[in-house]
Amino acid sequence: MLRSKSSYLFLVLGLIAPLYTYAASFCVASSGGFGHGGTSYIAPTFTLPAASHCVAWSGFAKTASTVVLFSTGVACKAAGGKVVTLSIFNTDPAFLGPGVSASDQIVLCPTGTTACPVSGQDQGEFGGSAHEQTCTTALLNLPVTHD
Repeated sequence: MLRSKSSYLFLVLGLIAPLYTYAASFCVASSGGFGHGGTSYIAPTFTLPAASHCVAWSGFAKTASTVVLFSTGVACKAAGGKVVTLSIFNTDPAFLGPGVSASDQIVLCPTGTTACPVSGQDQGEFGGSAHEQTCTTALLNLPVTHD
């Protein structure tokens, strides 16, 4: 009896494991990105959606010299599979004020997209040009203290 239960367990694990295998870090630079006068949006475990689909966005943004905002939202990939739109809500009472959030709508083509039909743009609080950026260790590091 234990033998049949363990085989079901391996089957379930085998079906669930692929959901997490492809999750990686995804970072977006707006106006040059963090450390270059702009803002970086960091999702430590994120998988781009398939064309015509949306997935949740969860992570943080780094801006100014020490500001870290917590971010949630959604990422959708257009039908053609080239354009990604991120709708992100950021909070940080110490920086934005109590009860205040900042929103950003970012449209871009992921790295490696050929014939991108848009120029990457962040139309929101931290607006400016936008593009996917390499998620460095420094970007992925969430400091113990921050504004």
